Amino acid sequence: MRALIDELSALLGTSPLFLGDDISEKYYADWSGAEPRAPAALVKPNTTDQLSKVMALCHQHDQPVVVQGGLTGLAGGATPLDGELAISLERMQGIEEIDPIGMTLTALAGTPLQVLQEAAAEHDLFLPLDLGARGSCQIGGNVSTNAGGTEVIRYGMTRSLVLGLEAVLADGTVIDATNKMIKNNSGYDLKHLFIGSEGTLGIVTRVVLQLQPKAGSSHTALCGLNSYESATQLLVELKRSLGSGLTGFELMWDNYYNKVLETITSLTDPLEGTFPFYLLVEYKDNDAELGSERFESALFEQLESGVITNAVIAKSHQDADIFWQIRDGIGELLQVLGPVSNQDVSLPISEIGIFAKDLKERLVAKYPNISLLLFGHIGDNNLHAVAYTGLEEDKFKINHDIMLMIGEYSGAITAEHGIGVLKRDYLSQSRSESEITLMKTLKSAMDPKGILNPGRVIK
Repeated sequence: MRALIDELSALLGTSPLFLGDDISEKYYADWSGAEPRAPAALVKPNTTDQLSKVMALCHQHDQPVVVQGGLTGLAGGATPLDGELAISLERMQGIEEIDPIGMTLTALAGTPLQVLQEAAAEHDLFLPLDLGARGSCQIGGNVSTNAGGTEVIRYGMTRSLVLGLEAVLADGTVIDATNKMIKNNSGYDLKHLFIGSEGTLGIVTRVVLQLQPKAGSSHTALCGLNSYESATQLLVELKRSLGSGLTGFELMWDNYYNKVLETITSLTDPLEGTFPFYLLVEYKDNDAELGSERFESALFEQLESGVITNAVIAKSHQDADIFWQIRDGIGELLQVLGPVSNQDVSLPISEIGIFAKDLKERLVAKYPNISLLLFGHIGDNNLHAVAYTGLEEDKFKINHDIMLMIGEYSGAITAEHGIGVLKRDYLSQSRSESEITLMKTLKSAMDPKGILNPGRVIK
């Protein structure tokens, strides 16, 4: 390591290289709760060329690295392991181009998501990727983990938004696949090797994203439902009546909804009555008046049929913000609940209700003092399960129990937060032996020395 440090110092000077006590504890861990650990050294490259040279030296010295973006990940993928050199992309930020005609945005990987959203809005355009960590997460990390968020039901995961990218391989080779075209069938579409591979095959340094026209109006409602089956029936009916304008379908079980209102005392319940399920639904349209009529008509029809038991429509942006604050209350809950098993999983929509009921019964039988909070983007198969007893040791047991249950139900052990190190040992619950073998083959071919984010995703 000493020889590598000397060569890095000669290459970089002192500004982008940090050692010992000069490394802030910020770089010891991501948001996952994985055990914090100081990296052996920290590098903050300013350019792709600089990063390429750093990786070439690390490859030459067989030095493992961990890649860090906004450190908002929940799977431990950016938390250093013993002896790893950390590479932070935070200095590689900036928007290089917005093409208002082609509706594309090109940015460096370290640029925060919110910066991209605001830049697109200045051109009356819309970046259809949004998640609670928008102010901290970086677009390179979003691409590397194939992030999801609240617009997936309409626009798909991050993968669906990426037209092209640039990446640095383990040996420092730069792959320029910064395509700006929707149609390009010229050989292998190499960007997909890096999207969702969590930095194990290459480091994303530049991204070309497809934008959309900004909607003329947004309409939001909070509904009370009596059953999970009502939620799935409503999903089908609203897709029929609202079409592609349906951009949000967020279901909250009463345990989650009530806990948020109990904990965040500044919020009051916007909906009269109590219900087993609460649904936040959002619709976007280019015509504010006609869009409002269409939205209200669709909801009224479902109220009359009994699918919806009660509903309140936001009359202002402030009302809509309150609805979303309830849905996004998990951020504040996690600060006060103590040790929790915070799981992000996927299942067929028709089985989420059955799984949730089975999960509660099994956990209560095994952990009598357990609390379970459930919510999720069920329109795109995603369920969030937060379980806790107050005991640190129970957290890991509950993690294990939920992962095995997902295997039983043939679901996905992660929907939008990645595998990292925390779910790596459960990958076989969601992927076949042949799939995992192929993953290892790709890893071996692209990173033969195993220095890029080792121990993440696969062993």
